Amino acid sequence: MKAIKQLYRIGYGPSSSHTIGPYRIAQYYKKEFPECDRYQVLLGGSLALTAKGHGTMDIIRRVLECEDVSFSFVNDSSQNNMDITGFKGTKQEMTWHGLSLGGGAIHIAEYDVGDDKEIYAENSFDEIKRYLQEHDTDLLTYIYSHEPDLKSHLYECLDVMYRTVENGLRKEGLLNESLKYYRIAKKLNESAKDRDDRLVAYSYAACEENASGGLMCTAPTLGSCGILISLMYYLHKDENIPEEHLCDMLAIAGLFGNCIKQNATIAGSIGGCQAEVGTACAMAAAAIAFHSKASLRTIEYAAEMGIEHCLGLTCDPVLGYVIIPCIERNAMYILRALDCANLALKFKNIKENVISFDSVVKVMNYTGNKLAVELKETSLGGLSLEYHK
Repeated sequence: MKAIKQLYRIGYGPSSSHTIGPYRIAQYYKKEFPECDRYQVLLGGSLALTAKGHGTMDIIRRVLECEDVSFSFVNDSSQNNMDITGFKGTKQEMTWHGLSLGGGAIHIAEYDVGDDKEIYAENSFDEIKRYLQEHDTDLLTYIYSHEPDLKSHLYECLDVMYRTVENGLRKEGLLNESLKYYRIAKKLNESAKDRDDRLVAYSYAACEENASGGLMCTAPTLGSCGILISLMYYLHKDENIPEEHLCDMLAIAGLFGNCIKQNATIAGSIGGCQAEVGTACAMAAAAIAFHSKASLRTIEYAAEMGIEHCLGLTCDPVLGYVIIPCIERNAMYILRALDCANLALKFKNIKENVISFDSVVKVMNYTGNKLAVELKETSLGGLSLEYHK
């Protein structure tokens, strides 16, 4: 498996696949060919279909620092491909063929960005459990021995998460004119009476900031970032939990997210929203169970429920914006993550879990492959279709 560090990327919203991924491809191209004064960019798949709503073209122009960028689109592509060609005067530079893989991860055929590097020999949670047993060790030791620089990165991510929520809680007014969507995080926070109310307000704050193109942290994507970000902010702000422990929670969450990324997908354009919100729910549930000092078996049970009860969840953002149903859904699923962890803790001495985490990840992958393309971040069906009516 690849590094957990890759699940927590810092970049601009509203979509890790549609802004952070293209941003990184353009950034590497700009670095390699710094003298270009004109660019041609071809977008395919979901990048082409929802480029306007996701701000894909704007983010590419921003990093290229050039107004002369022409775009073309291939709407029948099954991949989120981005081809970029630069020109210096009449001289044409090399064309790069890039892919945005979800969560900000990219692949460029002509350039090694380091995203393909394997860090872990184990590729599933069952394999990890066997390793832990054979080496008489625990999850955190296993993670940090493979990624000794992970915790310092997670501290940086926490700082971004805090600022994201705080910025979102301060702002009011119209967020999106096309959808007539107004920010409500500040009002939600002002009327909050208990933990659940505050978590919902923090999730809305994070997601509204994301929708506005603010600086964000993927967790594991931007479309699902409000789940873990709200949890981290709540524990930091309202419970005064030490940041070192919050980093450990993110590391545990990341291991489960990594297993899903390895054996299925975290991209809504590939697996539907079950791959984004479902993964984030599983990660948060695992983190909460760990925070509650649960056993390895109970942590796995919590994560498994997080995915199991998101199976079939479609990705159909209205008009291509990461707003409806995305913001409300994030708020709902931080509460569901709490439910998953609490149920796993209640069941620990009563029943064994029948379905393993690895098994439900396989089913999620199967389900995602069966979803119609209209229901995978193309805005061609589902809620998007009903909105246009």
